[in-house]
Amino acid sequence: MNDTLDDKGVIVLMYHRFEENKYPSTNIKIADFVKHLDLIKNNNFKFINANEFKSSLKNEKDKKKILLTIDDAFSSFYKQAWPILKKDRIPFILFVNTREVGSYGYMSWEQIKEISKEDFVHIGNHGYSHDYLVDKSDEEIIEDINLAINDFEKNLGYNSNFFSYPFGEYSNNFKNIVKNFKFEYAFGQHSGVADETKNEFEMPRFPINETYGEIKRFETILKTIPLKFKSVTPEEKYINNQNNPPDVVVEFYEDIANINLINCFSNELNSWRQSKIEFLEKNKIRINLIGKFTTERGRINCSLRENDGSWRWLGLQFVIAEL
Repeated sequence: MNDTLDDKGVIVLMYHRFEENKYPSTNIKIADFVKHLDLIKNNNFKFINANEFKSSLKNEKDKKKILLTIDDAFSSFYKQAWPILKKDRIPFILFVNTREVGSYGYMSWEQIKEISKEDFVHIGNHGYSHDYLVDKSDEEIIEDINLAINDFEKNLGYNSNFFSYPFGEYSNNFKNIVKNFKFEYAFGQHSGVADETKNEFEMPRFPINETYGEIKRFETILKTIPLKFKSVTPEEKYINNQNNPPDVVVEFYEDIANINLINCFSNELNSWRQSKIEFLEKNKIRINLIGKFTTERGRINCSLRENDGSWRWLGLQFVIAEL
């Protein structure tokens, strides 16, 4: 088996609210969520749990695998989605920002403890405050994570080895802090498929909401596979006016066929457009942006269609420090 070409990776999905229709950007209708689960089952995916994540990246690479993640521990998850997942014992990670636990609209520690007793459930660390930590000093980030870890140890008796960046935003400093806290994996909100070549502290997820959870799009997500790369520059994803737009260069593995057919789209100047691609070498491209990213997050998505109808997918996200 060719590890680069045959690796299905792990598709990681990210949900937030359930049946809270006044928040469409973070909500999913429960009927659509049920359809998502049915599509996953009908397409012969294996739902993996947190304990299987590391081995799933390295073993049975030709098998299709899904990891469900839910951020923020809203009470709508407990009321709407938890009974469905519990009935079928579908694994997931619930990422909890601990300051809000017990507040209006959020789960209580009693509810979190209840679901954590199931062996298919893992409670992941989402920080304490859910502030824009990427804009904070190193000392403030460290304090925030320490507070969350203390809450985990006090209420659950352990700290998770999984971390989810608030708003999916990180810098190199933030990544290093998370790594120094002995987390094994950290997840963002840039789209893509996880595989063993990805940086453990820049794991991709497909964000799902009312728009991006629409069934046809969801079916496309289930057809995505890793678009493996050797390197992406700039490595720092936290940029400012001096290096915006970034000079983005991606070097792919040599055995990815038809790389000349790759397409990339980006949202500079607050408008999605097809990016102009310059080949520097056979498997090395520069993505030429025509202007600055003018919103809080700059995104680039690259895809390559395979003959079997699947899509190799790579998503990049930049956080803009100064607008």
